Amino acid sequence: MKSYCVSEILTDETVDGDVRGKRFAPTSSPLDFRPVTLDVMPDIRRILCMSPSLTCDYSIGGIYMWVNYFNYKYCIYHDTLFIMGVEENCLDRPAFSCPVGEMPMPEAIGLVEAYCRDHGLDLLFSAVPADRLSCFLAYNPGCKVEELSDWSDYVYEIGNFASLSGKKLAKKRNHVNRFRSDYPDAHIDTFTVGDVDSIKEALSVWSDAENDDVESLTKGEELRQVVDVLDNFDFYGFDGAILRSGGADDRIVAFTLGEKIGETFFVHIEKMDHAVSGAGETVAHLFALDMFEKYPGLRFLNREEDCGDPGLRYAKQSWQPTMLLRKYNVVC
Repeated sequence: MKSYCVSEILTDETVDGDVRGKRFAPTSSPLDFRPVTLDVMPDIRRILCMSPSLTCDYSIGGIYMWVNYFNYKYCIYHDTLFIMGVEENCLDRPAFSCPVGEMPMPEAIGLVEAYCRDHGLDLLFSAVPADRLSCFLAYNPGCKVEELSDWSDYVYEIGNFASLSGKKLAKKRNHVNRFRSDYPDAHIDTFTVGDVDSIKEALSVWSDAENDDVESLTKGEELRQVVDVLDNFDFYGFDGAILRSGGADDRIVAFTLGEKIGETFFVHIEKMDHAVSGAGETVAHLFALDMFEKYPGLRFLNREEDCGDPGLRYAKQSWQPTMLLRKYNVVC
């Protein structure tokens, strides 16, 4: 991975001259990190909605679905959320997420610095989105930055995604039309808690049928996340959809779940029967269309990272993303 000095990346950023280079670390830290559990997610959701972000790391799914993989712990202090876990590419290295909430960023970073000093840790922030790097430059111009190339978010204009308009999405339209031709009675339904058992049964069948010769870094963890969301569906409060084949058997061929925060809808889960041509493209398109109609003012669709998986990378790129939200490790 390429390493940078922050100033090399932020040549066009404006940083408040009153805080550049000033350090706000107190002599000791008041932060007290505790396990992230389902019962504290409403408190975390409140902070996330105060500071909406395009990146999936600042969503309920982005935090709780990865809580075991990244060993997340949290602290809410002065209406600011602090997350402690591990670095994306080194699960033995403690790291912090970018603080979000009411507290000015220099003060929030200073509290984390004091915590690291108290506990003998490096001051490392992981998966910092590019649009927040200027805050770290303001705090310490000597910050070192390393891009996390496998953890960028794929973001799309939801209106284009929902309409499948334009030459670039012609192949996607063809896949959807093929599915509709093969399954003329197919229909998409709203996901409800009553569907959980049948979804888990379908997921088990699809998982058994997949080729397991190649095991991606996060494949096993991702499947565990999906099952956990299904088991706690009522609590998450996600929107979801189920695509059914219609006809005599009317079986489930795909399903998807996600959440809205601000102007962005985050697709956290999308699973399909890969033996059914066009099922994935169809459920993705119709779900985006439903959410675009349900939530006036939605602008973006975040389909999250590829985690370095070549198949996922190809699939996400094939939808022609509007932007790739790059993330960085920042060592201050």
